[in-house]
Amino acid sequence: MAVRAAVVPAPGSPLEITAIDLPEPGPGRVRVRLAAAGVCHSDLSLSNGTMRVPLPAVLGHEGAGTVVAVGEGVTHVSPGDGVVLNWAPSCGTCHPCSLGEVWLCADALAGAADVHARRADDGTDLHPGLNVAAFAEETVVRASCVLPAPDGVPLTDAALLGCAVLTGYGAVHHSAKVRPGETVAVFGVGGVGLSTVQAARIAGASKIVAVDVSPQKEELARAAGATDYVVASDTTAREIRALTGKQGVDVAVECVGRAAAIRTAWESTRRGGRTTVVGIGGKDQQVTFNALEIFHWGRTLSGCVYGNSDPVRDLPVLAEHVRAGRLDLGALVTERIALDGIPAAFENMLAGKGGRALVVF
Repeated sequence: MAVRAAVVPAPGSPLEITAIDLPEPGPGRVRVRLAAAGVCHSDLSLSNGTMRVPLPAVLGHEGAGTVVAVGEGVTHVSPGDGVVLNWAPSCGTCHPCSLGEVWLCADALAGAADVHARRADDGTDLHPGLNVAAFAEETVVRASCVLPAPDGVPLTDAALLGCAVLTGYGAVHHSAKVRPGETVAVFGVGGVGLSTVQAARIAGASKIVAVDVSPQKEELARAAGATDYVVASDTTAREIRALTGKQGVDVAVECVGRAAAIRTAWESTRRGGRTTVVGIGGKDQQVTFNALEIFHWGRTLSGCVYGNSDPVRDLPVLAEHVRAGRLDLGALVTERIALDGIPAAFENMLAGKGGRALVVF
């Protein structure tokens, strides 16, 4: 049966909304009818070639839906079950997995090389982008890519748990390990940034400074829990130090992936503080430090992959925060769109507009 999907034919090529033919789920596979899919900056990075996966591919990696059918050997979900898509399933056997660092699994993206579907018009083989091909009315994925959706969370909201919220929450709780009373700065107030702000609030941060190039995002940031808002400029680090008794914040989380933003986040962190980089930048984004400042400031600079999260462990925790009213998934969404609206959502992302755009099927 043909379904509509968003396909990127080649790096830098315009996204195409087209019909694709999906196979029936074979052994160890699950067919899912999507309820919603978030438009993430990683999808834009795949589309423009910053991140490389086999192409042509169906994009989309943050989604939730309902199981339509399962293949032989699949026992943890059944037709009719609500599920959250897990775009980076861990193998459990590689070296990082053996250390408990499942977010660094060496085989997490092995499924991206699969032949996922075929274009309905010419039969061209299509790959599943980041494993799950969520920008489609339906998808067929490896069984390890579906997790039971948490009770009490609508599927359209649960879609956000698959990437933005796991990343932002994990950056605060797993990577930076924010403690009650600490001060936090969050650079970039998109879907991941807003999730990070909410996570810092949940962690008990005493001051949360949101930073973005757009003045229009202040209301969104404050609604998520930011106590202060700074419009990014050449004086950002100075402004953040002024807000923190000239010390700088205990923790800075960079959600942009730009060299200048990473450097500013570092300069905004107090002596002995922690700077966590969540944003995915291109290889041309070079960040430089001199040897003396590394010694003098005693700061920790760390990368953060997928929030250093384990979806199996963390989804129930996030669901409890949602049910208790501490985590507001709806507040992350600034636009609900159809598949046809994804290219415009990419343009808004490049222009620094809005939070998370959500494709609702």
